[in-house]
Amino acid sequence: MEILVVDGQGGRIGQQLVRAVLARYPQLRVTAVGTNSLATAAMLKGGAAQGATGENALLVACRRADVILGPMGIVIADALLGEISPAMAVAVGQSRAHKILIPLNQCDNVVAGVAGLSIGKLLESAVDELGRLLEASQKE
Repeated sequence: MEILVVDGQGGRIGQQLVRAVLARYPQLRVTAVGTNSLATAAMLKGGAAQGATGENALLVACRRADVILGPMGIVIADALLGEISPAMAVAVGQSRAHKILIPLNQCDNVVAGVAGLSIGKLLESAVDELGRLLEASQKE
């Protein structure tokens, strides 16, 4: 299964997400795509097997991914302080991959009902969802 983690800005959420996924599922191979080199480097430091940077890298990776994880902004054009181009948001949104999005209330995008959850709880929930997908794919 091809796991893709996408992040931007400083890559801290992506880095924590990569670490959380690999802590629970060390057998997985995680690919990281950052909107900038700082984000990509942070996710590689978190343990991603390979990484790439920028719009074209994201477009290609979304075509290959079975699961895409990242902050909610990766499906919203101009999110992450403008780092998500419209093409990037479309690529993630139209990918055949399962999307597991972290609902962070940042950059003028607010998801009602999650304001009280810590980033740690949100990441744990995302990894739990990945586990359900992995279990379902093994039963097929």
